[in-house]
Amino acid sequence: MFKNLFGKKDDSPVDSTIEIKSPLNGKYVKLEDIPDPVFAEKMMGEGFGIEPTDGEVVSPVAGEVMQVFPTNHAIGIKTANGIEFLIHIGLETVAMEGEGFTGHVSEGDSVEVGDKLVTFDMDLVKKEANSTISPVIITNSDILKSFEIVETGDVSRAQTVVAKAEVN
Repeated sequence: MFKNLFGKKDDSPVDSTIEIKSPLNGKYVKLEDIPDPVFAEKMMGEGFGIEPTDGEVVSPVAGEVMQVFPTNHAIGIKTANGIEFLIHIGLETVAMEGEGFTGHVSEGDSVEVGDKLVTFDMDLVKKEANSTISPVIITNSDILKSFEIVETGDVSRAQTVVAKAEVN
């Protein structure tokens, strides 16, 4: 009798496998080749890097923005099937204290593949950071059943499927 009193529950199935598109234009970098042991040794989780050719970062997946770092150098997104992504622009960019970074989303925003997340001054990052290589990390890799890299060359923002991930 009171089943629908407090609104409709969405019982539609959630796909256990997702495609992860490149958040940047550039070149794929194998996770182990990222010049930072925290990423290269998978301490934060499974993933890959992109050596960007320009300063626009878009969402690689559909989901909810869970975290926007105050410096706009990193964004956390969670997909409907529970995978949590960290997109980290460059290496040691937190030390730039937000200079050269402009955020375009807020925590709680829903994003689709290709929605603009951050723009950044590529020349400034090249000058100030250790590297422009930008890791894309699954921070809760323990929930994955599988993770597969499918493209390892030049990648196009919101177009190239770089990896596929499946949850248990």
